[in-house]
Amino acid sequence: MADPRHIAGLAGPTLMAVTTSEALNLDIWSPADPTLVYLNGVLLFVAGLAITRIHNVWRLRWTLVVTLLGWAALTAGLVRMFSPRSPQLGEAGTTYAVIFLLFLVGAFLTLQVIRPGPRDPAA
Repeated sequence: MADPRHIAGLAGPTLMAVTTSEALNLDIWSPADPTLVYLNGVLLFVAGLAITRIHNVWRLRWTLVVTLLGWAALTAGLVRMFSPRSPQLGEAGTTYAVIFLLFLVGAFLTLQVIRPGPRDPAA
């Protein structure tokens, strides 16, 4: 079982960087080539599978966010792999709300890593 702080230390800053760059460049997804969408799905699937294989802990602690993130990435990857020609989200309020929510998840995970506190070996 991997230390969830290691996963959060990778996933948190990555989510923050990706969501910020997507918010600033959202227009690039409207003409997205299905091949790119498929490749994005493969990467999401592999990342989600890796997280769920090494950390699939369903306890009501902050580490549950790591597990949920893994399953969300795995599911999103499958959706993008099996329907790469689906229209991509455009510039709308709901799109920015989802991006902001994912940014907050990234910030939460990052804070769990940088804040001082005892390590939870049972996490």
